[in-house]
Amino acid sequence: MKVTVADCLELDAFAKAKVVAAKVNLTNEVKSISVLDASSEDELCFYEGDKTEILLTGFAGVQEDADAQCRILHHIANRGYAALAVYHSGGLSPKLIEAAERETMPLIQMPKDAGYSRAISEVMDRVLYGDNFRNTLISNTVFHLLNFEKHSNFQSAVREAAISNDFQLIILSEDFNPILTVETRHKATIADAIKLGKERNVESDAKAYTMIDVNGVLTYWGPVTINNEKYYMFIVDNEDSYTAGEITKLAEIIELAMGMWKYTPERDAKAEFIKALMRGNKSLAYTLKDEARISGDDILSVFFSKGISTEVESQVFSEFEKQEDLNIMKITEGDETYGMILTYEDNVAGTDLKNSCVQLFNRLKGNKGARIFHVTGLNGIEGAGDAYRLISESWSFVQSVFPYKRVFTKYELTLVSNCINIQIQGGFVKKNYIELLEPFKEASENKGKQLLETLETFVLDAGMNSGKTAEFMGIHTNTVQYRLKKINELLGVEITGNRVIPGLTMALALKRLERVVN
Repeated sequence: MKVTVADCLELDAFAKAKVVAAKVNLTNEVKSISVLDASSEDELCFYEGDKTEILLTGFAGVQEDADAQCRILHHIANRGYAALAVYHSGGLSPKLIEAAERETMPLIQMPKDAGYSRAISEVMDRVLYGDNFRNTLISNTVFHLLNFEKHSNFQSAVREAAISNDFQLIILSEDFNPILTVETRHKATIADAIKLGKERNVESDAKAYTMIDVNGVLTYWGPVTINNEKYYMFIVDNEDSYTAGEITKLAEIIELAMGMWKYTPERDAKAEFIKALMRGNKSLAYTLKDEARISGDDILSVFFSKGISTEVESQVFSEFEKQEDLNIMKITEGDETYGMILTYEDNVAGTDLKNSCVQLFNRLKGNKGARIFHVTGLNGIEGAGDAYRLISESWSFVQSVFPYKRVFTKYELTLVSNCINIQIQGGFVKKNYIELLEPFKEASENKGKQLLETLETFVLDAGMNSGKTAEFMGIHTNTVQYRLKKINELLGVEITGNRVIPGLTMALALKRLERVVN
């Protein structure tokens, strides 16, 4: 079957490509594809010329020289190639486009994030196989997948197809937790593959299958929809026997077979484990821990984040897992993520790992709208459940008490949780704290309000740093120092004293919380 330039432009590798010149010749036949690395006319002697060949180039060495590019284009047009596809991050010059139109050489501008290998692989698949793939893979797989008499379910059918055709199949939830595994060989672990899948950000590619080499094992990743739910599937080519096009076709057949078998994935035990702890159902969490393969001793931290884009969060998480050899388990809904950080069995939890978790959360706060609430340093499943309860009860209020913070630890959360309880109970305890601020009412209204605002900012926002207080309030540091001296005189104590600051902090936090509640 004849393959044309227009046919190649329909491939995934050319999905975002743009034909900028000589569209009239898109019917040129294509039989091969190669890379042009010549940076001058003299180097073109290595290219014999083939009217059925697409050339890929980045104009290495002459990216900024439009005249040299035009001369190269003139020579290859005279030698007769099917098309020229250019990878140029700076865009193509109008001079080059005009030259291509004049020479009637189809000129294709490739997207910035494209690569040579994918285009070469897909074009050659199309040229060699067209729409007819190897019977040994496709027909044999179909035979096993649709053998309803022999198999009782999809899992059994796909396992035999995988064994017969020497491939492996893994289906993951949207949060990258394994749902179905059909392993026929053990050269690499699923955990290693998932790490690399996250690192390559495969969830951002909603169309094509992405090839990832996992320690010498070729895996092909892509999205699938099962019962209107999004999942990820990756296929392992055990012996590197199949092309990317064949694997894509295989994936399509497997997805169709799921529908015919009315396959329903098993529950995501890891996601259910997190949800059980979020709901405070510790008994269910204990029931799920073996199925989810989680030990309470491995849980380092639990967290809740909001206002962070999925793409940014996924990138930060994958880099963190790679650097620290820790495992992040999460569930995401919109811009909200609940999750936990776990050690692997051979890691020993310690201060360094806890510090690594804190550094991760600080990296996530780059977006102004980001808010991260975490409890790091836990005591098993009981501690994880208590931590989620602390987060759920206080996260919406802690932002009002500490409006300048983006990352909230168990210390801020505990403080605000205690304030909430005091606020609800009222009575003698609340009265004692509020009365600590009574002296400000004795000063004139404007003066008392000004001094109280300065004290709030100094204690709750600036970490008792007068320079930061001045920055937050937009006043001079000397003014802050003067006001702090007046506050000491008004209260009759040294406000930074170890026995004074705890009570003042609670009183000021209650004051801010009371404004929100009222």
